[in-house]
Amino acid sequence: MNRGAATHAGPSAGFETQPHSVVMVNMTSKRILILGGGFAGLTVAMELEKKLGRNPAVEVTLINRNNFSLFTPMLHEVAASDLDLTTIVNPVRKILRHVRFFAGQVEQIDLGQKRVVVSHGFDRHRHALPFDLLVIGLGSVTNLYGISGLEEHALTMKTLGDAMQLRNHIIAHLEEADSDCCMAKGPLLTYVVAGGGFAGVETVAGINDFARKALRSYPRLSEDMLRIILVHPGSAILPELEGRLSAYTRKKLASRKVEIRLNTRVEGFSGKAVKLTDGTTIPTNTLVWTAGISPNPLLESLPCAKERGRLLVTESLELPNWPGVWALGDCAAIPNRQTGKFHPPTAQHAFRQAKTVAHNVTAFVKGTRKKVFNFSTIAQLAAIGQRTGVANILGMNFSGFFAWWLWRTIYLSKLPRFEKKLRVAFDWTLDLLFSKDLVQFLDVRAPMVSRPEGHSSAPSGAVVVQESGNETVNGGTSIHSL
Repeated sequence: MNRGAATHAGPSAGFETQPHSVVMVNMTSKRILILGGGFAGLTVAMELEKKLGRNPAVEVTLINRNNFSLFTPMLHEVAASDLDLTTIVNPVRKILRHVRFFAGQVEQIDLGQKRVVVSHGFDRHRHALPFDLLVIGLGSVTNLYGISGLEEHALTMKTLGDAMQLRNHIIAHLEEADSDCCMAKGPLLTYVVAGGGFAGVETVAGINDFARKALRSYPRLSEDMLRIILVHPGSAILPELEGRLSAYTRKKLASRKVEIRLNTRVEGFSGKAVKLTDGTTIPTNTLVWTAGISPNPLLESLPCAKERGRLLVTESLELPNWPGVWALGDCAAIPNRQTGKFHPPTAQHAFRQAKTVAHNVTAFVKGTRKKVFNFSTIAQLAAIGQRTGVANILGMNFSGFFAWWLWRTIYLSKLPRFEKKLRVAFDWTLDLLFSKDLVQFLDVRAPMVSRPEGHSSAPSGAVVVQESGNETVNGGTSIHSL
C-alpha cells in the first residue's frame, strides 16, 4: 500500500475496520483515482504519468484487483498453447514509475462524499480513499443471462485464469479419454463454444487446432472421435464484419470439421450435456461461454444516468452533473455524433478514449481547454486458426494468411513493453518449429508424510528419496545428489 494514498474508513462510515490498519492522511492538492487496470484505465495512467507524473501538487493512483495488465486479444492463444501464460501480462509496477498503484478490489464508489472504498490484503480489510478527480474504467463482466447450469459448470474466456482453466480442461479430458478404462469417450472429446463473435470464433478455432494437433500424442484417440461445435444465436458468425468475411470464416471452420449451429441458443447445461433451443441435446462435459457481457455491477449504485447499465457520459467522457468524474471503456456509453448511436466497446476505442480522458483531466487541473472524443473504427481483425485470419482495415477486406499476419503484427505492436513483445515473438517462432505443449498447470501440493524421527516404512537397504530436499537417505546415511 502506498503511504499517503488511503484514509482508513472509520466506524461511522459503515465499513469494516481492522485494528492493524494504518491511518493515512493525504496532503496533496489534487488526488486523482483511476479505477480499473484494463486497456482504458492503464492507458489513462500511462498518459497522466507523462503529463502530471512529476507534478508534486498532483497524486495519481491506479486501483486494480490484479497487479498486472492482461492483453486480452491474445487470450485464446494461451488457451490453445500457442503462448506461455506470462507473455501476455505486464506487471503494472514496471509500467508506471510516477503513478501510485493500489492492488485492491473496488467495493463502493461514493460520488457525493468523493471517496472510493476498496478491500485488500489477506483478510480483505477495507479503506476509504478520498479523491478530487475520478476516472472510472471498471470494464465489464461475463453475463450468463440466468441460463440453467452455466454458473456451476460453464467455462468462460475473460481472464488469464479462464484461459489456463480451459487449457487444463482440454488436456485433462484428452488424458482421461486415452485411458484403457474409459468407456464413454464422446462427451470427453466434445467441446461446445457458445457465441459467434470475435471471442467465440477465435476460441473455437484455437480449441480445434490445439485438440486435433494434440491427438498425435494420444495413440488410443483418433480425429473422428473429436467433435468441436460453435453455437451462435444470429444468422451469421462474426456479424461485426462484412458478409463476405463472415462467409469465408464459416467456410474455413467447416472445412476443419467445426460444426456451426446458427440461429440457435444454449438453453441449459448440466455439466454432462448442453441443451439447445432447437431441441437438440449434445452430450458433453465442456461448454465455453463467450456469448454475453454486462457492465460492472458496481455501477448500478451510482446516482447518474445510464444506458443499458453503462454510465452515460458527454462527448468529453465526463459524467453529467458530476464535474471531475470521467468514465470510459466497456462501462461507459459514449455518444457518437456521426452515427447518432454509441461508440462500440472495443480495445481500439478504449485506447483513444483514454488519451482523451487524460487530456481532459490535465485540462481540469491546469485550467486549460478540454476536448471531445471523436473516433471511427480503423480495423477489425480475427484469427481463425491454422495461420489464417480475416480483417477489415479502412474498409478493405483481407483474408487468409495475409490477414493472419496482419493480426499478429498489429496486436504485437500494441502489446506493452519491449520485453513482452520479444517473448511473444519468440514463442510464436517456437510454435512454428515444435508441436503444442501438453503440460497441465495445476495448483497441487506435493505429497507429504509426518512420522517420528528415525522411523521408516521402507525395507532395509532401500533408497528413500526426500522430494522436499536435495538429498537421498540410504540406511541412515545422507548422500548428496549429483
